[in-house]
Amino acid sequence: MLARIYQTAKSAMQSGKAATRGWRLEFEPASARFADPLTGWTGSRDMDGQIRIDFDTAEEAVAYAERHGIPFRLHHSNKPPAIIKAYADNFAAGRKIPWTH
Repeated sequence: MLARIYQTAKSAMQSGKAATRGWRLEFEPASARFADPLTGWTGSRDMDGQIRIDFDTAEEAVAYAERHGIPFRLHHSNKPPAIIKAYADNFAAGRKIPWTH
């Protein structure tokens, strides 16, 4: 019953980074998933896979796991570099591809 603690990522439908500051504790799957022969849906006998606990900081998540004796692995996310752009860069003389209509 190993738990993963990671920082949440933004969804595909989200352009801002408002909901990406939280941390989540969830358990890694203990058993393989299987296809139900009648419906074709994917199922599992692992109930811990349904548990997700959200925290404000990584320290809170680590403290919770240690307090309850849960072995965990902490995953730090890679922050993308901030690319600062200005509208005036579209018309710069040193632009690689000249701007045209």
